[in-house]
Amino acid sequence: MNLEELKLQNLEIDKQKFGRIFSFVDFGNVNYWYERDELDMNSEKLPEGKKLVVDIEKLAEFLSLFSEHRRFYFGLDSQQKKSLHIINKARKCFDKTVTKPIQKIKHYLDVSERPVTTRLISKDADGHYIIIPKCNFDVEICVDAIRHLDKYDTFCLLSSDADFVYLVEFLRRKKKRVVLFSSGYVSYWLKRRVDLNINSQMIKAFIAFIKHKPRL
Repeated sequence: MNLEELKLQNLEIDKQKFGRIFSFVDFGNVNYWYERDELDMNSEKLPEGKKLVVDIEKLAEFLSLFSEHRRFYFGLDSQQKKSLHIINKARKCFDKTVTKPIQKIKHYLDVSERPVTTRLISKDADGHYIIIPKCNFDVEICVDAIRHLDKYDTFCLLSSDADFVYLVEFLRRKKKRVVLFSSGYVSYWLKRRVDLNINSQMIKAFIAFIKHKPRL
């Protein structure tokens, strides 16, 4: 048994059971999987000023172990170099990258929120606020999952979004299997409908790396 087969066995991903797998990455969700982690890939405490980040190339390589097709969904912010970098890298590593412009929503903070937010705080006549980027890909992922229905036996979703419950129910009625990679709290209604739910901590060593936290 080679290393790749061992990884899949530990995750209970049986190729014979799951057949042709198409993977759909909701990166707006995945990108924050390890944001609050205090331990590194070896379960050792992260050094001061360091954090874990999902590596797009490693993520694509990991999914290639069992996926026939890998799709990446992420919002475009033309004013942010990081957003452009992520999308350009995804286009090189994934089979298909789907993007659209993000929306920027102004959220006014109450007194209790101000000390804990890590976002840049601005102020206008109405009070203190932060800008929250918003760009959901629920519709795009659902449409693509249905559009490619005849090409896969198993739908693999990387997200913790409970909005996908209705899609999963539809796919199960179509005799498709569902594998879910998720982090943190996951809706009971989503977990109970999938064939396999894999916590993101189980693949941290395969897809993450350590980097410096940005200076505030």
